[in-house]
Amino acid sequence: MTIHSKNDLLELQENHEVEFKTAAGQNGNGELPDDFFETYSAMANSYGGTVFLGIKENKDKSLEITGINDTAGVKKKLFDTLNNKQKISRNILTDIHVIELRLDGKNIIQINIPRAKRQERPLYKGQNPFQGTYLRNFEGDYKCDEETVKRMLVEQIEDSRDNRLLEGYDFKDIDMESLLSYRNMLVSNKPDHPWNTLDNKEFLRSIGGWKRDRRTNQEGLTLAGLLMFGKLPSIQEELPYYLLDYQERPEAKTENRWIDRITIDGTWSGNLFDFYKKVIRKLYADLKVPFVLNKDVRQDDTPVHMALREALINAIVHADYRGRASLLIVKRPDMFGFRNPGLMRISIEAAIHGGDSDCRNRTIHQMFLLIGLGERAGSGLPKIFSGWSSQHWSKPLLHEKHTPDQTLLELRMINLFDNTVIEALKEIFGTKFTALNEDKRVILATVYVEKIINHSRANEIISGHSHDVSMLLKQLNDEGFLNSSGIGRGKVYFLPNTHFNIADEFSYETPGISDGTPGISDGTPGISDGTPEIISTLEQLSSVVADKLIHIAKPVSDHPRVDPAITKMTITALCEDNYLSLPLLALLLKRSEDTLRKNFLNPMVMEEHTLERAFPTTPNHPKQAYKKIARG
Repeated sequence: MTIHSKNDLLELQENHEVEFKTAAGQNGNGELPDDFFETYSAMANSYGGTVFLGIKENKDKSLEITGINDTAGVKKKLFDTLNNKQKISRNILTDIHVIELRLDGKNIIQINIPRAKRQERPLYKGQNPFQGTYLRNFEGDYKCDEETVKRMLVEQIEDSRDNRLLEGYDFKDIDMESLLSYRNMLVSNKPDHPWNTLDNKEFLRSIGGWKRDRRTNQEGLTLAGLLMFGKLPSIQEELPYYLLDYQERPEAKTENRWIDRITIDGTWSGNLFDFYKKVIRKLYADLKVPFVLNKDVRQDDTPVHMALREALINAIVHADYRGRASLLIVKRPDMFGFRNPGLMRISIEAAIHGGDSDCRNRTIHQMFLLIGLGERAGSGLPKIFSGWSSQHWSKPLLHEKHTPDQTLLELRMINLFDNTVIEALKEIFGTKFTALNEDKRVILATVYVEKIINHSRANEIISGHSHDVSMLLKQLNDEGFLNSSGIGRGKVYFLPNTHFNIADEFSYETPGISDGTPGISDGTPGISDGTPEIISTLEQLSSVVADKLIHIAKPVSDHPRVDPAITKMTITALCEDNYLSLPLLALLLKRSEDTLRKNFLNPMVMEEHTLERAFPTTPNHPKQAYKKIARG
């Protein structure tokens, strides 16, 4: 958006990744601050963002325009440093990304930092990616741990993750029934295809499942061949976190209770091809979609069937099978959910628009295409969105989550203007709801169905300028139709008197399996509404437990200055058994909330991974609390 006033700055801050820096320098004329390049790295490695130099952000979030006198000097230092390989790994800015503005009679500099391409990440400060790589997490810039940097480096150099030759794997690791079933499907789909006459080894080589290294003359299975047709023990030797899961749940709840399940339990091969065959039948079963007649012949493959098929294949071919999340497919009465480990390789906006693709497992994708399954690169998601809109259902929701990295697609079978939804909103708001314009009613209906909404999601469902969407959300918030939580990209809106854990609607965030990673669904039944128990006051505890916490806090609370290592050990001990809120921790330790959050809690969550948040997807949640991560 174009910035004309301080109000425009505040609006941008509400809905985008924005940071303000005074950048006054020692002489007050303006100087590029040293921590700018940490922000540059963090925004480029995350979702992009905007930095304003010459603006001070006060503790109450109000803005004060201080100005930059020497704008030319600041811009020169910016580009000199960006082009110095000793200072920063890569420059992704040009002159069009740096804009001089005049507000309240003072000069400020607006720097628009784009999201770096996969091939450009990690973008880091200094010369060591393991020391200078940062990510953005709503509250600030965080130094990445070694595992995160390694994932970025692997993604950077591997255009396709699945064409790698595996050392020591051969036909003994193949489930021959799976391979022969695939070959039969090819014969049915393309009876005249020349590969139908090849022996199994040459056939597998032709489709990318077998490979020979011409330099060493070594040959064997590729990762694609193992994943698509392999035996479960062989797959898990190569991929220790490999987990496939389909769950049919009886109710439209986040509760992880299922009535039908397919997982790698040793009763079947456990490979991707067989998982697809088993799951697609389950997804199609009892699908209440009117059939279509074409020349008096029933067409069973409706746009909804095609959308579900593409969503399943999309999750399979884009998954990072070295990731810690499972490949999870959920069927509920109100929706279908698809989760694959790994983040998007292109932006969500580009993926929805279509025409651009960066498939993580291209060989597996080609294997599906060969037997007539799936869509060509860049057309899959538009086909999904088109199939869902054909039924006038709520627009699909595609989003990402971290810790562990995962991509989620939610396909809800709900018409936003269904009588049930409208009557429920009328009951909540009375005649005030019917008096709203259509756009506001659509937003409220979406929040009722999906529990929460953010600016990005509102932009998807409302046609119009981003500024207009911002104003609609603000008006609904001011008028009492919506409450809000968080700031910037982390800001979400929800209906009044709503109590929820902002979690993945279909996977239920339960403490993880053996490694203690939050967010990995292991099938353990959870609390019915997914909300963790949070201790926010000592009155919630028995006198014995309260006294125990006070005693644990004494090494810090009794001394105004303490070694940071002791403070962290004390926090860990306090959070051993329960989620403790920030105000309660501040009370026990006799430290300010701001100091605890910035200097201890955030690093312990984001860098050291010794604590977890009760609401991991919304760091600024008003009821945020912290608990020690249990190590398996």
